[in-house]
Amino acid sequence: MKVHLWSIGKNHEPHVKLGIEDFTNRISKYFKVEWNIIATPKNAGLLNEADLKKKEAEIIMNLLTKDDYLVALDERGKQMSSEALAGFIQQRANESIKRVVFLIGGAYGIDEAVLKRADYKWSLSQLVFPHQLVRLILAEQIYRACTILRNEKYHHS
Repeated sequence: MKVHLWSIGKNHEPHVKLGIEDFTNRISKYFKVEWNIIATPKNAGLLNEADLKKKEAEIIMNLLTKDDYLVALDERGKQMSSEALAGFIQQRANESIKRVVFLIGGAYGIDEAVLKRADYKWSLSQLVFPHQLVRLILAEQIYRACTILRNEKYHHS
């Protein structure tokens, strides 16, 4: 199984880049993993919220394959513990899913068309985080889930 981490916006900012790279490298010991930073559409500042989300949705839908398992990070999604995330990832592997895509939306979230396409909607927290920190949290939690699956010492329950 390959883990894809997608985020709309700018490249990793220096204050989180090293952490994201570190956890991404750690994940690679368990699964093939890669980041895809999807550039904000051109003239984004001239678009209203709905139009911007639609443009972002078009880009995302064109990047997805029909077999991708899409996990949309959305504030209205279900929350889960680190142990539950480990089980969730193991279940996808057991189902022989080739590619799991974890998607962090743009500044206004994820368009409804993409949310309908999503196989799972996941909320990291009821708190609101900056996108850059969500990337770091996502990478760390996936790494933590991997260590739980292997019964390694990183996670203390």
